[in-house]
Amino acid sequence: MVVLGVILLIIGLVADISILVTIGIILAVVGVILNLVPIGGTRRRVF
Repeated sequence: MVVLGVILLIIGLVADISILVTIGIILAVVGVILNLVPIGGTRRRVF
């Protein structure tokens, strides 16, 4: 999801399409949040 967001962000900046830039930023932020928050009770971090 993060990779797709970054790709859309780059395409939006190059083609000067503001909706692609907005969608790219949203996808990148949501992807980073989902990678940091454990979902379903699984613990990804080892302390």
